[in-house]
Amino acid sequence: MAVWTLGINHHSAPLDLRGRFAYALDQLAPALSELRQRLAVAARGDEDQIETAILSTCNRTEIYCAAPRALPCASLEWLARSGGMSATELSTYAYTHDGDLAARHAFRVASGLDSMVLGEAQILGQMKNAVRAAEQAGALGATLHQLFQRSFAVAKEVRSSTAIGEHSISMAAAAVRLAGQLFEDFTQLKVLFVGAGEMIELVATHFAAQHPQAMAVANRTLERGEKLAARLGAHTLRIGELPDSLHEFDVIVSCTASSVPIIGLGAVERALKRRRNKPMFMVDLAVPRDIEPEVQQQENVYLYTVDDLAGVVQAGKAHRQAAIAQAEAIIDNGVQGFARWLELRQSDRAVVPLIQQLHQQAQSWNEQEVARARKMLARGQDVDAVLQALADSVARKMLHGAVTELRNGDAQDRQHTAEMVSRLFLRNHAAPAQALDAPKAPITSLRH
Repeated sequence: MAVWTLGINHHSAPLDLRGRFAYALDQLAPALSELRQRLAVAARGDEDQIETAILSTCNRTEIYCAAPRALPCASLEWLARSGGMSATELSTYAYTHDGDLAARHAFRVASGLDSMVLGEAQILGQMKNAVRAAEQAGALGATLHQLFQRSFAVAKEVRSSTAIGEHSISMAAAAVRLAGQLFEDFTQLKVLFVGAGEMIELVATHFAAQHPQAMAVANRTLERGEKLAARLGAHTLRIGELPDSLHEFDVIVSCTASSVPIIGLGAVERALKRRRNKPMFMVDLAVPRDIEPEVQQQENVYLYTVDDLAGVVQAGKAHRQAAIAQAEAIIDNGVQGFARWLELRQSDRAVVPLIQQLHQQAQSWNEQEVARARKMLARGQDVDAVLQALADSVARKMLHGAVTELRNGDAQDRQHTAEMVSRLFLRNHAAPAQALDAPKAPITSLRH
């Protein structure tokens, strides 16, 4: 099976472009089905032979594939069409890895080495969610299952064996740090969290530790928002209340799965007027954006996106260089292990039919000899003699082909055959050199 990955990330594509290719978890199953169908058509083969998974986060959208042969162009065309672009346009921002390089990329992503926050652990959970979605959609086969399970194992070893995450600064911590540069006293601030997902929970935990004056949670699903608010000691808002409530908050952090902005320029302009231009600190962690980009141009609004936080979260990278080298060594071992597994799997596919034929032949000989032994016993022959004859006959059948090859052919062929037969039948014993030159006498019995 060929293995490859294709994608865009924070290194290769700007935020707004990444937003066009973002998938919510409930969108993955139909997308995986469409991708498998497209690759099956390109391969002119069976869809059951195509394996796919899609990893979509605020920093990346990647598709992982396995098929009888690599189909990177068909993958690029499908991804481009899903985002309303041409394959030529998308190729400017996309990257493709295949074989060992695909495995290395997956391992580095799972380990946090390819993240905006070097060493962050959240990506591992996101990858596990992507794998779970692919499994539930029936899109994950043995090859990608093995790739991802090895990715998780490598990530765990990197996390436990190196200091890769010790100095990392999370998006949440970066947001708090930036807010602290704008406002002197957190205890006088009112903070609004829009959304109630994993990222918002993380950010909210960091802000709550600063003991702001008040906190609120706005979420489309009121029940989930209430659960988060209860843990924080905050109150809740409905999404529809945001335009009339923004002016109450000094800090607004948003991260939802909305496909369109939910905080517009007009709402922010009205909020600023009601605040008499008192500064507003806003963090948009969503991809696609939750807050219209034009808001950035407003005076007294300090708006940060995930890409804007890149410089902050990379602080301390120098302290992690030794850990990075250790992590890369662990990944090297993981890549070699996956390559060996893939090679053995390919070899197994070639020899399995032969193994089956050998078993069938051996079974046929056994049945013939057992039937003959039963007839001998029925005629009243001695049991020990019948058993010995059965063993001798089976042994002759098993060894006939090997002995015939040893006695035929030229000296070089016979030497090669002798080495092979020795490995197959004598295990650790060396083949007697003189056996190659022994006279060709007929085999009459194998009894000693």
